[in-house]
Amino acid sequence: MKWTRRDLLKGLGGLPILGAVWWAGAASATSSKRERSEILEQLNIRPSLPPTVPEIGGDPVRVGIIGFGIRGEQLCRSLGFATEEWKEEMRLAAEEDPKNKALEDFLRQDKLNVKLVGVCDVFDYRAEKAINSFSTPENKMKRYTTYTEMIKSGDVDAVIIATPDHWHAPMSIEALNNNVHVYVEKPMTHTVEETYRLREAAEQSKAVFAVGHQHRQTLSFSTAKDIVEKGTLGHVSLIQTNTNRNDDNGAWNYDIHEKASPQTIDWEQFLGSAPQVPFNKNHFFRWRKWWAYGSGLSGDLLSHDYDRLNCVLNMGIPEAVTASGGIYTHNDGRNVPDVLQVNMEFPNFSTGSSQVEGKENGMTFCYSANLGNAFNRPTILMGHDATMELGNKLTVWPDGASTKYAEMLETEKMRPHIPIYQYNPSANVPDAISSATSQYFADKGLMWTYIDGVRVDSTFLHMREWLSVIKNGGKVSCGIKEGFEEAIAAHMAGLAWKLGRRIEWDLEKEILKPIEGVDFDQVLLANENWEVKPEDTLEG
Repeated sequence: MKWTRRDLLKGLGGLPILGAVWWAGAASATSSKRERSEILEQLNIRPSLPPTVPEIGGDPVRVGIIGFGIRGEQLCRSLGFATEEWKEEMRLAAEEDPKNKALEDFLRQDKLNVKLVGVCDVFDYRAEKAINSFSTPENKMKRYTTYTEMIKSGDVDAVIIATPDHWHAPMSIEALNNNVHVYVEKPMTHTVEETYRLREAAEQSKAVFAVGHQHRQTLSFSTAKDIVEKGTLGHVSLIQTNTNRNDDNGAWNYDIHEKASPQTIDWEQFLGSAPQVPFNKNHFFRWRKWWAYGSGLSGDLLSHDYDRLNCVLNMGIPEAVTASGGIYTHNDGRNVPDVLQVNMEFPNFSTGSSQVEGKENGMTFCYSANLGNAFNRPTILMGHDATMELGNKLTVWPDGASTKYAEMLETEKMRPHIPIYQYNPSANVPDAISSATSQYFADKGLMWTYIDGVRVDSTFLHMREWLSVIKNGGKVSCGIKEGFEEAIAAHMAGLAWKLGRRIEWDLEKEILKPIEGVDFDQVLLANENWEVKPEDTLEG
């Protein structure tokens, strides 16, 4: 039997709960309300509500922004600070398409008790843009020439780090050592060795450390966690998730600014620990395409998928990782792959079983990425009793061979091709997606969540949580433990691709199992195929 949209509208009837729609499927559109209620009663799932966050009272938190590029601007907007240029761009976009609610969402956003006091960026234009946008007669923002100057100034309580990956750990460690609170973008480190040093600094510091995995605020993920913990899916043995993007922005070919030059960019400071090469606009604006500054698909995008599943399953670091792929869609001088396949093995992980004890154990996490195709595929968790599609909404389908639902399947109160549960917090909320890359993030629940039927920026919620913990104590949802697990898993994937072999984790010793003659960090940073040529400094 095929389940049609007409059947859905006729037979299920969405039940609105705080702006969400959730329902139980039954065998046909004519099934009784009693049978649908019976399914919901057996599942015992409740849509998750947003956690209560204590007020961010007292004196404003004095925040410094390190890196005011694409992500830096986005993070400032989540704090409540948008440039006039962006507001005008969004105003015009809303005039063209009334469904575009970006400006409306920003203006409705709750005000956080923060003061932007400083900016540090190696590109003069960006630093000046921040100062001109956010300085007021009462609060003149200061430009700091180096991150150490900002951190040691005594004028900032907290820093937001939105730089290339190779600067994440050095800046975070410096801030933590000076008891300055840290919000750092993922991945939190660029090498394996840094991951341990950062963990030690965070554990010894009095400051609050948070990693920018904002999807931990998405309500569908917390509902998914409840579904898994209640044994709805049975033993999950396979996860399939993916990144498919097919535009220049999604392939990291960002615009090169017309004012960029050796006179306006502190090239030496940008390079830091990276190989000392001549000034190169392509590398500066599109740094994610090189291992010297970024972490490729494994650190930039796999890290999202790994962490959003780790927040649902709490599976931790994989025991083994293998990877394959290559540069197949953008042969433009990059040395990170643009097609990637990663298998993470968790042989001792279980979500519980409805079968005889000992029959089921272990799980594979399968991730694929393609920056030359945008075909949308959902994240799927495959269990013995049911399969869950997970994104900003979630859907659960029973399995025809389920042990848990055998009686309902036999009496045809359930059928394998009919969903038994769906949670859609975005029901009846129009969204205008401006690009394929934005659609990718939105579908995965990485841009916003929905509270009482209102769209809310997930990054705003994540930063609000961090600021509340700074003021009131408590625990952030993505701190050093979660960041450590994500960073190690991402590095294992990068190493597996670069070495073409299986990378293993020693759970007891908490180290990567050594490979004779191999220095893992040298491998991660290696750029054997990287040749800087004059034509590599193209303007676009």
